[in-house]
Amino acid sequence: MSNRSQHNGHTDVTGPAKPVQVTIGLVAKTAGVSRATVSRVMNGNPKVAPDLAERVRTAARELGYEPSPVARSLALGRTGIVAMLVPDLGNPMFQGVLHGLTAAAGEQNYRLLVADSNENVNEEPVLAIEARRRCDGLVLCAPRMPDEQLHALAPRLSPFVLINRELPGIETPMLMIDFAIGIRDLVAHLLGLGHRKLAFLAGPDTSASNRIRLETLRAGAGENYELVELPCGVTFADGHAVADQLLDLDVTALIAYNDLVAFGALSRLHELGIKVPAQMSIVGFDDIPFARYTTPPLTTASVPHDQLGPEAWRRLWGLMNNEEPEQNVRFRPRLQVRGSTGPAPD
Repeated sequence: MSNRSQHNGHTDVTGPAKPVQVTIGLVAKTAGVSRATVSRVMNGNPKVAPDLAERVRTAARELGYEPSPVARSLALGRTGIVAMLVPDLGNPMFQGVLHGLTAAAGEQNYRLLVADSNENVNEEPVLAIEARRRCDGLVLCAPRMPDEQLHALAPRLSPFVLINRELPGIETPMLMIDFAIGIRDLVAHLLGLGHRKLAFLAGPDTSASNRIRLETLRAGAGENYELVELPCGVTFADGHAVADQLLDLDVTALIAYNDLVAFGALSRLHELGIKVPAQMSIVGFDDIPFARYTTPPLTTASVPHDQLGPEAWRRLWGLMNNEEPEQNVRFRPRLQVRGSTGPAPD
């Protein structure tokens, strides 16, 4: 259909009608209030009189007005985003924390930005600073950087919450796992089965939780059991690669840094024809979702990772709203006995 018509000897050319732009000013005019009142209502300011607020919301709804997210962020001084930094997103333990944090933040209409340092201790502080610059708050999950570096960075990262890391002398909420008790429970279980020579497949030297595991194992060794330490890592491939060394050490049980390492070692021992647990018992740490489905199912120290995310969000939300943060929490792992452990072989 042509938009061209003849009138009084002239040719009129008309285009399609332009849609009316719905602005904050139009909403204010329709509601009979000021632009500032509309802005306060759209930003959730509770000080606006209820009748005025309802008039504004009705006008906005009828006009189809949607406030600009950028403008709203500028007005509130907030981005509506928080960040989480993890050392290895491939570890289902951290994925569990991520899911819980995402769900809890979403209830307050916050979105989550995730960064992975890939176990690079030099990259971690750079990522932490960059993430915090783009967000309203930060959750640091099992950071690998040294204590003194984290102390120095703390003012630039605030508000932030620490998970799986205890840092005395710093005023920020912390959620910790009692790794020492978890290790002692695993060792007691193995000693009760008659094992006296244990191997530990160690995690990264930069991991605070690895240091606690090692210190706890060394403190109990000697009269109670003999301990063999093997440098390993955090992944399935790391556990798989180091398992061959166990054959020459005459150990009857191994304690893996985490469940992924235990899975790798278990797979390699199967390939080598070593029967688990008849010839070798294996325990992990974390109780990630796959632990119950290995062959045999993995004995491990179960960590409540589903609680860490929501608890971290509650504390971060409090900090962002200038509230007194809730107390730090130390979770005790629960010994989960499955088929990968049995009596020590004769």
